[in-house]
Amino acid sequence: MPLSRSYDEALAYVADLHRDQVRKGSGVPYIAHLLSVSSRILSAGGSETQAIAGLLHDAAEDQGGQATLNVIRRRFGPEVAQIVSDCTDSWVEPKPAWRPRKEAYLAALPSKPETSLLVSLADKVDNAEAILNDYRRIGEDLWDRFTGGREGTIWYYRELSAIFEGALPCPLAGDLSRAVSHLPAQRA
Repeated sequence: MPLSRSYDEALAYVADLHRDQVRKGSGVPYIAHLLSVSSRILSAGGSETQAIAGLLHDAAEDQGGQATLNVIRRRFGPEVAQIVSDCTDSWVEPKPAWRPRKEAYLAALPSKPETSLLVSLADKVDNAEAILNDYRRIGEDLWDRFTGGREGTIWYYRELSAIFEGALPCPLAGDLSRAVSHLPAQRA
């Protein structure tokens, strides 16, 4: 399936939107994450609409909220905007407390459409693998990067893995499960 100019436009838009962002504590340009998410979606058989949403999945949450979602809807269509909305866990600044926000996202996740679930899953796989790789490289100091700390972050990714195994059983869900299984055990 060849990609259209709409994908090219989304790529240019997201590169500009996230130009000054880096991944937590790594210095890696944030666009690397967005490209990886989009690639995972395409490799899993997702549509161009989903791949565009993969590029844009953090745009509203990180770069302007509802106003950015309105731009996405106008430029890339209502389906892309809906997926981006489904991947967003907060519409307000400052964001609500971390744990209740994540609990609400987890509770709503199983009822999301499969088109949105694939994008969210690709995002979570990329994040979990980055966390695991950084944990192997720098050890326990990694957890200082995350609002949820060690226990909260591990809890969140284990919950995500369990939900995706039931809601969207596919090889990508297996990738998430494998990455999560290699995270350290939660402390008692």
